[in-house]
Amino acid sequence: MDLILAGPGRAGLSLATAMVGAGHRVVGVMARDAQAAAVAADSVGTVALTWDKPLPAVDLLVIATSDGAISEVAQRLAPLAGDVEAAVHLSGLTSVSALEPLAGACRIGSFHPLQTFPDVDPSRVAGCAVAVTTEDEALAEDLFALAESLGARPFPLDDGNKALYHAAASAASNFPVAALSMARRLFEAAGVDFEAAAPLVRATTENALSMGPEKALTGPVARGDAGTVAAQIAAVEDAAPHLAVDFRAFLRAVARVAGTEETLDEVLS
Repeated sequence: MDLILAGPGRAGLSLATAMVGAGHRVVGVMARDAQAAAVAADSVGTVALTWDKPLPAVDLLVIATSDGAISEVAQRLAPLAGDVEAAVHLSGLTSVSALEPLAGACRIGSFHPLQTFPDVDPSRVAGCAVAVTTEDEALAEDLFALAESLGARPFPLDDGNKALYHAAASAASNFPVAALSMARRLFEAAGVDFEAAAPLVRATTENALSMGPEKALTGPVARGDAGTVAAQIAAVEDAAPHLAVDFRAFLRAVARVAGTEETLDEVLS
């Protein structure tokens, strides 16, 4: 495919770089900041485009801006997109309707890599799942083929389910990080290097992915061991009282999953 990237942030530039590596071609890069556009364009072997001239003929316009800017960018580019075959945004939350201003010129959809990009890293694209949303069957086929060419795993996502899907993605990505942040502080309060937990964390994650989260639960909450849970709570309240409320909340969330909330209710109250 020939494509234009509008918004060379971490996700957009990671995807564009991965596409170049897979044999696709970036025809141009656009950004609010001309210098940022020039630097990003150079990194993928292309040129920076301006916002006041018709866009080159391409197969795909990729809008990789923040969610709040998608509609504005679509409106701004609509008069310039007469030679663009299709346009997608990369948001897992925003409706495809945000691209409606472009619908008169081209087919529209969304293409969301289910991956985290803390920096520009095209290697994270291969192997990740990609949510494809569009009502255009031909575009869906093209986007599935694009994802597969990158070594990714595409799946269809209904536009009406995007907010719920995005909530699930946020839970999968951020909730474990919050739990690990608490664990790190508790280990440190106990005089133990957090690195000691690495094998445990990796094994638990693998178990959750291979067995399912519910079957992967172990420990005193899963067993309904009130005495051990009470001892843990007391230790946290003594050594790290600022974490006690959140620790209890995590314990109760685990108890709900394990089906032991009623058994442990008195201890967790």
